[in-house]
Formats: sequence, structure tokens, C-alpha cells
Amino acid sequence: MTLPTSSPPVHSRHVTAAGLDLHYLECGSGEPVLLLHGWPTSSFLYRNILPGLAAAGRRAIALDLPGFGRSEKPLDVRYSFDFYARALDGFSAALGLDRLGLVVHDLGGPVGLYWACSNLPRIERLALLNTLVYPELSAAVIAFGVACMIPGVRSLLTSAAGLRFAMHLGVADKRRLQPDTIAGTQAPLQTRAARAALLKSALGLSARGLRHIATTLPQLRAPVRIIYGARDRILPDVATTMRRVARELPQATLTELPDCGHFLQEERPQELAALLADFFAGPVAAAGVGSNGSRHHG
Repeated sequence: MTLPTSSPPVHSRHVTAAGLDLHYLECGSGEPVLLLHGWPTSSFLYRNILPGLAAAGRRAIALDLPGFGRSEKPLDVRYSFDFYARALDGFSAALGLDRLGLVVHDLGGPVGLYWACSNLPRIERLALLNTLVYPELSAAVIAFGVACMIPGVRSLLTSAAGLRFAMHLGVADKRRLQPDTIAGTQAPLQTRAARAALLKSALGLSARGLRHIATTLPQLRAPVRIIYGARDRILPDVATTMRRVARELPQATLTELPDCGHFLQEERPQELAALLADFFAGPVAAAGVGSNGSRHHG
């Protein structure tokens, strides 16, 4: 799909849902598509993607997950699968999102997929970007989890310098990472409390929840689009993960971006927006799933 040269406006909004103040970006009208970011980003990551989906006739909504961006960042909770599922239940109810398209990236992958596994009839289409899916974690992901628990190291990870390093690590071509991108990532994480919440979010998801995804996701019958940057140094096993998803969901279409890293939204925004717009354009697909999974505690 060729996107128009003029972009529809992106609106910044807040809503109270599941007892939390949640911030989101919204663009366009029509059937909804919910986009979920990962660690350490926010809805800001999708600022250049939303207008393309809006141009395809969709209501594009990028949520700041609790603990991220401009959403509330409680410190008295565990950032578990069920915590995020309650937030997504509340958010989707508050915005009237019955059936919806879903786009997930990084930490937003397991968070969104866990929620989707208890709402399979509501998932109209699913797009996976560079993300985690399965309980078999790479050495890089395990090392990151350990680093988040080591005093001194964990403080460095969430510092301004650490966030800058994470964004640089996540692109194949650092020239595509503009200063305003770094600043936009750092902006919501200026306080000690915000950085503490960010660390908690990295440690709250359980292997049990990932196993639930692995066993339930193959029941999804909705169309699936997989788009990933192959030069991912944050999730170096992403190609293996995405090919496994494609095997287990035979309706999936897979696209590899060979010269792109983890943050494909920053490296290839126009290409990604066009691919997603093409996938989500057209009539809303009819519901069709296997037996729905029940929610597990994670």
C-alpha cells in the first residue's frame, strides 16, 4: 500500500481503567487496531506508524502499558501477566474495543499474547514484530533479567545513558536513530520512581504465562502477519521464534527485513507502516477460533 503524503493527526489521550491512569495515542477512525510496545519504550515508538493505519481506514491506538510512558507507574504491584491482562481488560472496555486488531513488539508481545489467549474470538487480526513468544529464553534475555537484579547494574540500565545504549543496541544502523528519538524514550523516565517501575516491569512475567501462550496461541484462526528485523541484537533468536510461530500458525505470512534491527519502528517506519496498513486494510475478518483458553495466573 502506498501511504498518502499528508498524515492524519495523532492525539494524546488519557483514560482511567482498572484503577489506573493510562495514556495512549490515537489516530484515525474505523475498526480498532491496538499497538503494544515493549521495554523500555512507550506509545512514542509508534508515532510514525499510527498515521499509516489511519490512512488504511483504521482507528489506530498505541497504549502506554502501566509502568511505561505517561501511564501510571505503581510500585506496590507485581507487573505480572495477570496485572497487565486486567489493565488491557479495563482499557479495552473503557474505549469500547470489542473485536480488534493487535500489534505487539518486545515485552508487549508476551503481554498482549497472554491477554489475547483469553480473548481469541475478539482478535480480528494479529501482527507480531520483534518479540518474545515462548518460554525457551535466549541467553541474551536471561542475562538481561539477571542484570535487572544486580545493584548498580540495574540503576545503570534505567539511567539516561543506559536508555540511550538500549536504543543504540536495538538498531542496525545508528544513523537512523535521531536525537529526538532518544529524548522521547528518556522523557517519561526522569524520576527515581519511574525508573524503579521500569525495573519491576522487566521482572514480573513468569515462565508459566509463557507456557500458556505456547499452548493456547495455536488455537488462533485469525489472519497473522509476522514482520521482523533480522539484525536484532536484543533478541538474537528472533528468526527462530518467528519461524516457529509461522509453523504453528499456518495462516501467518512472514516478512524478514534483513538490514534492520530490533526497533524496526525507528529504522524502517515508512516500510513498516505500509506493510501493516496493507495487512489491516479491507473488510474486518469474521471471527473464527478453536476452543478458547482460560486465564492462568502468571
